[in-house]
Amino acid sequence: MEKTRRIAKNFNRITVLSAGSNDEDSVRLSTILALIEAEGGPLAWNLEKCPSLASALGILRKSNVPIILCERDIEGGSWKDMLEYVSGLPDPPCLIVTSRLADEHLWSEALNLGAYDVLSKPFEAGEVIRVLQSAWLHRQHRAPQSAKSIAASAPMNWAFPV
Repeated sequence: MEKTRRIAKNFNRITVLSAGSNDEDSVRLSTILALIEAEGGPLAWNLEKCPSLASALGILRKSNVPIILCERDIEGGSWKDMLEYVSGLPDPPCLIVTSRLADEHLWSEALNLGAYDVLSKPFEAGEVIRVLQSAWLHRQHRAPQSAKSIAASAPMNWAFPV
């Protein structure tokens, strides 16, 4: 029975790509995600780590990752380079910028350019859980890109009864 539950959970895991995080951050994220699962949270997470922008883009070319945690300054580029790449994908992931220097300027710039959110470091469990769950729900409930394109090009000539 326990084995069946574990197998079923593996099929429902949500992959989070952690791009550019150092070892300390990766351990903290892994601990937070394991804590969610241990407490029987409604979502199970899988953390995929990559050190550089190039390695992250390689993963994104092969698989549809729903959420990315991207360090502000990542080897080979920045979060802006990551955002530019994912913005061109048919089903872009939610990009969450991470930084030890998450000041008002970074928050404003990231949100205005299209990042989903910003997480300051060191990571706090409650904040990480809130942001990841919110990003997942956002991604699940947004309209597919093709439907957005169709809606944007459709004429708006509704008639309302007087």
